[in-house]
Amino acid sequence: MKQDSYFKKYFQLRKHNSQVALKKAKVSKNCYIFLAPYAILFTMFFVFPVVASIYFSFTYYNILEPPRFIGLNNYISLILEDDVFLIGIKNTLIIAVVTGPLGYIMSFLFAWLINELPRWVRSVAVVVFYAPSIAGNCYVIFSVLFRGDAYGPANAFLMNLGIIDTPMFWLTDPKWMLPICMVVILWMSLGSGFLSFVAGLQGVDRAQFEAGYMDGVKNRWQELWYITLPNMKPMLMFGAVMSITQAFNVCDVTMQLCGYPSTDYAARTIVTHLFDYGSTRYEMGYACAIATILFLMMILCNKAIQSLLRRVGT
Repeated sequence: MKQDSYFKKYFQLRKHNSQVALKKAKVSKNCYIFLAPYAILFTMFFVFPVVASIYFSFTYYNILEPPRFIGLNNYISLILEDDVFLIGIKNTLIIAVVTGPLGYIMSFLFAWLINELPRWVRSVAVVVFYAPSIAGNCYVIFSVLFRGDAYGPANAFLMNLGIIDTPMFWLTDPKWMLPICMVVILWMSLGSGFLSFVAGLQGVDRAQFEAGYMDGVKNRWQELWYITLPNMKPMLMFGAVMSITQAFNVCDVTMQLCGYPSTDYAARTIVTHLFDYGSTRYEMGYACAIATILFLMMILCNKAIQSLLRRVGT
């Protein structure tokens, strides 16, 4: 009898909550109407492609023939048979571990330093630091800088100093390809996350700093930890998401500088492997399996970063 009474109360509570939610939805129907265009577009161009990609990852699909369900064969081939994919995972993780945190920290530190400048100087500095992330031909600069002959600026400089005797093939030698790509990625890392940090620093209430000094804040580092960072948690989260996305989506830098494919696949990344099978070989089922693995890796890293950022200022 007690168990029946418990289930009865449970279903009554659920019914009541559903009625309350329905009443709130009717009251806020105008809000849902205004949100509908964005929700439809987001579903069409973001949610549906992700779901379709996960579905096609379990099929053999070459565009010319209808998809044929093959279960986990694509994932088994990727993990157990595709050595180039494993190289891509290794390179992608190295790039993410090195450039992700460094780019994130650099973005915040530069934004923090720029925030202390006068207004007109700050505006110029933001443009100067943000420009590399939107420059379309920045690869030309580094391809010339690291030319593999004696006329390349990097080789000429090192040869004049006597550090090397013969020119080094920076962009074709597997030993140097990935480090140079990471340098370029860091140079281009001050993107939208950097702008969000600048905006977040501008939005911190100055009265909180005065109250902090009255409560015992003694220096700028304590001001940063106890006042600035807690007020910037949304911007820090946004910057972390953008940093993770950029670190895992590296493709253009390695392809433009090191060629496609690169020597011994030394600059291969997961996205490059995805581009190879999706746009060159048209093995869409296999490419979707690569995309799904990349998606899961990014989700896991995002969750880890969120758990770390929740502790900031606590």
